[in-house]
Amino acid sequence: MRRSTRYDLKSPELSSKIDDLVEATVAEYGGAAGSEFVRQLVVTALRLVEDKTAVGDVKLFNSALKELRHACRVFAPYEHVRKVAVFGSARTAESHPDWEQAYRFAERMVTEGWMAITGAGDGIMGAAQGGAGREQSFGVNIRLPFEQSANATIAGDRKLINFRYFFTRKVMFVKEAHAIVLFPGGFGTHDEGFEALTLIQTGKSDIVPVVFVESPGATYWKEWEHYLHSQLLSRELISAEDLHLFRVTNDVQVAVDEILGFYSNFHSSRYVGPTLVLRVRHAPSTENLEELNDEFSGILMRGRIEVSHALPEEADEMPELPRVLLQFNRRNVGRLRLLIDRLNALSPAAASTPADASPREIVESELSPAQERREIEDSDADPL
Repeated sequence: MRRSTRYDLKSPELSSKIDDLVEATVAEYGGAAGSEFVRQLVVTALRLVEDKTAVGDVKLFNSALKELRHACRVFAPYEHVRKVAVFGSARTAESHPDWEQAYRFAERMVTEGWMAITGAGDGIMGAAQGGAGREQSFGVNIRLPFEQSANATIAGDRKLINFRYFFTRKVMFVKEAHAIVLFPGGFGTHDEGFEALTLIQTGKSDIVPVVFVESPGATYWKEWEHYLHSQLLSRELISAEDLHLFRVTNDVQVAVDEILGFYSNFHSSRYVGPTLVLRVRHAPSTENLEELNDEFSGILMRGRIEVSHALPEEADEMPELPRVLLQFNRRNVGRLRLLIDRLNALSPAAASTPADASPREIVESELSPAQERREIEDSDADPL
């Protein structure tokens, strides 16, 4: 990886010492692929001294980085298992239909090979944790003066992570979740839901299924959806296509099918320079490709939607999967979601597919420092 001279201290002698330290660390532990970014982290940290940054700010940055590093180590052994993040009120009683819905949803996802991530509290979180079971779930708890201690299912488990900051906790939710499901809840639930939609809408996170689930006969999310139409959409504060980024249902099976269907053909995506690469299990036929170009030409900056093998820059990332390539305009994310839906519908087997691996297949071992697991592009492009 090329060295960025923009990330040097003013002193050539100190910069040289940083280079030597990083090289020696890589020689000891490995991880050369990410060494340039580690060097930049070290330089950034030392620039806090140069900037005479306030001690309180340095403490915040230090704590946040330590939290993120620890969380990455916890998740690392399960990186190939798809995970669903479940949000909802900590105050929902076990006797409430929403609690039962959350329990059954998580239970059903685990049978499909998925794991669950919750905020580790009681109520909806405890229901989903209980439905998923201790071995198949993570708890990302936030330390508060009230609400909440970890629920009984995940308490004491090594997959329970305690965060001081909401923002670091949110980073892990977004980074690790392949789907997001929200049951009725308070400010926090709405915050998580709107943030997830905002990040997807703006291309700052992967497109993933976002499903709002309520009990049969309830109107909690239906009224929320009506508000989006009557206030946000009517005032043109959002676009009609943004409404394709989520689904509202009162049926657990519909929620499960929405998630599994999203990954029935579509696998994952990344950018290679300006090109958006969609990895799929089954490439569209020549005839289907023509139909896709006719239907989705409006989301392209230039060129056409094409089918390809793995590009050289990503040849080590699932090279067996065909690719769908496009010069996406980065604006019409709702339409891009529809394109993914069309690719799933074109699959020979549009039925649900299990996750890439089951948590039961993972060998339990002591956590070791996570090696570089995701290639980070040294470009201005934000990966989907």
